Amino acid sequence: METLSNLAMGFGSTLSPSNLLFCFLGVTIGTFVGVLPGLGPLAAISLCLPLTYYLDPTTALIMLAGIFYGAQYGSSTASILLNIPGTATAAVTCLDGYPMTQQGKAGQALLITTLTSFFGGSFAIILVIGLAPLISDFAMNFSSAEYFSVMLLGLVAASTLSVGSPIKGFVMVIAGLALSMIGTDKYTGQYRFTFGDLNLAEGISIVALSMGLFGVSEILSSFAGSGPVTLKANTVRLRDMIPTRSELKRTVFPAVRGASIGSVIGAMPGAGPALASYLAYAAETQVSKTPEKFGTGMIEGISAPEAANNASVQTAFIPTLTLGVPGDVVMAVLIGALMIHGITPGPDFISGHAPMFWGLVASFWIGNVMLLILNIPLIGIWVRMLSIPPRILYPIMIVLVCVGVYSIRNNIFDIYIMLGCGVVGYVLTLFNFPTAPLLLGFVLGPLMEQHLRRALLLGRGDPMTFVDRPLSLAFLIVCALLILRFIPGCNLKTLRKIWRPRLRDDIE
Repeated sequence: METLSNLAMGFGSTLSPSNLLFCFLGVTIGTFVGVLPGLGPLAAISLCLPLTYYLDPTTALIMLAGIFYGAQYGSSTASILLNIPGTATAAVTCLDGYPMTQQGKAGQALLITTLTSFFGGSFAIILVIGLAPLISDFAMNFSSAEYFSVMLLGLVAASTLSVGSPIKGFVMVIAGLALSMIGTDKYTGQYRFTFGDLNLAEGISIVALSMGLFGVSEILSSFAGSGPVTLKANTVRLRDMIPTRSELKRTVFPAVRGASIGSVIGAMPGAGPALASYLAYAAETQVSKTPEKFGTGMIEGISAPEAANNASVQTAFIPTLTLGVPGDVVMAVLIGALMIHGITPGPDFISGHAPMFWGLVASFWIGNVMLLILNIPLIGIWVRMLSIPPRILYPIMIVLVCVGVYSIRNNIFDIYIMLGCGVVGYVLTLFNFPTAPLLLGFVLGPLMEQHLRRALLLGRGDPMTFVDRPLSLAFLIVCALLILRFIPGCNLKTLRKIWRPRLRDDIE
């Protein structure tokens, strides 16, 4: 009853005209910013931050949060239509979203993305309402050993994210980890692999890397002869967007699994939607009866990660508001917006600022409904982008990508990195090397190094610290099973034959 009364209080606050207006403004800005390649929610929130000086704290937080989760909706649009991820979290959507566009199913892919995003967000909101304390406590039980183990599991599973040899997947993961080491060591302050160039002191920009590997390489592939699919404007109708009954059936369980994974990952301090979407995609490749078809336009390949990243964005507010620990840089900016108004997130935030917390939770649901209503009519407009002639579309794409990459750090060197990564990505595709595992290795590399060094420091250099904790041990066992699965001739039957004689000898 107390939860219902708090929720009623939250809806009463959110349904005020001013809060509704700024909620709609936030999700609208987030959607369009997500569609533009490279910009992302961080740039939009940073630009809107001065506006919050003159707003009520609850109204300001509702608007900024709307930009954050609204960008998750919009970021998948460019991924599906143009193979250019609007944000790093949408990079995995390219794997099956763009092949669906090439098959003439762009409308269906966008509709499924919108519906699963709404489901993932709604699923997470329910957890935030009823299980916020439990999720927060569960996340707090994660030490550096558990964080390292779960990220290692994500990297091992990443080798199965694409069709082809798992060995190539492992190679690309290692390449991503190597690239992530470029820059300044966070513990010693020493430059690593910068070759004396200060432009590399902050490392390689993830936006430049992802835009190059997916966007520029796709443009180069098109120039080489495999141009994009061009749809006629009059073919994009409502009935063309509606998936078949079998496709909807195939969407349900992946969306549930993705929303579950995203909700847990989002509640972990320091984790983010990028990790959630990749783990959700990897989980689908493991449970699918036809994992070899992923990367060719599987509808499960977009429903699971889209539900996961939207769910993780919602539950990411749990550690941010209740612990004061931001999940990523966007959440750090949101904490800054609160501190401008003299509000410090922490364990007493819910009790001390109940109207603000429950008003924010209620705005999540209202904002997701707004996004659902806003995005479905826009699907036809987005698909019409494919009817633009390539001689016009390609220059526009290049300009948008360059502006997006440059706007992150105001450094033209990032544009050179992006173009270089585009050439490398094109060469990799020629030799059937998957690029998604490389990006995942790059994203998780710094976090893995941080938690590895911290765990060893706390364990006084003893590597057994990773197996002493049950949850960490469970993750490592799953990693070992996945690796054994890729060894030729190694399966459960083989392991049983090896272990049965030993067990008999022990019994005797």
